[in-house]
Amino acid sequence: MSQLTCEQEEFNIQTHRTSRRMGSGTISAELPRYLVVSAAALAVDFGLLFLLSEAWGTHYLIANPIAFALGALVAYVGSVHWAFRHRKVSSKGLELAIFITIGIGGLAVNEAILWLGIEVAALSLLFAKAAAAMTSFAFNFIVRKIVLFSV
Repeated sequence: MSQLTCEQEEFNIQTHRTSRRMGSGTISAELPRYLVVSAAALAVDFGLLFLLSEAWGTHYLIANPIAFALGALVAYVGSVHWAFRHRKVSSKGLELAIFITIGIGGLAVNEAILWLGIEVAALSLLFAKAAAAMTSFAFNFIVRKIVLFSV
């Protein structure tokens, strides 16, 4: 093996070790998976919200947390089993408790944007929920990545 090949191999090994330690590249791999998981969770969330509010007449601010919670369950299962590779918390019970706590923060953001969209901006439920979903998605991804799923 030539000296150049050996040096290149050593560089590749060191780069790989550094990127694993720093989590470099994991966001680019994890974000698409988290988007798929979130899309499934959003489908559950939207579907149940519209079923509860439109078909059954439940007020949107009551229907939204129920729908959001079931969507969050889908997000949790998908996140821990597929979207994120690295976990900070070894206790699954503690991890779930933190995940739920962050989700409650995301729900607060979601409810606030939904209320503002409908009551202040006079948007339809569909458009207000879309804005709320985008905002709470960003909140949940950033906080969960920092708190639960980074090296």
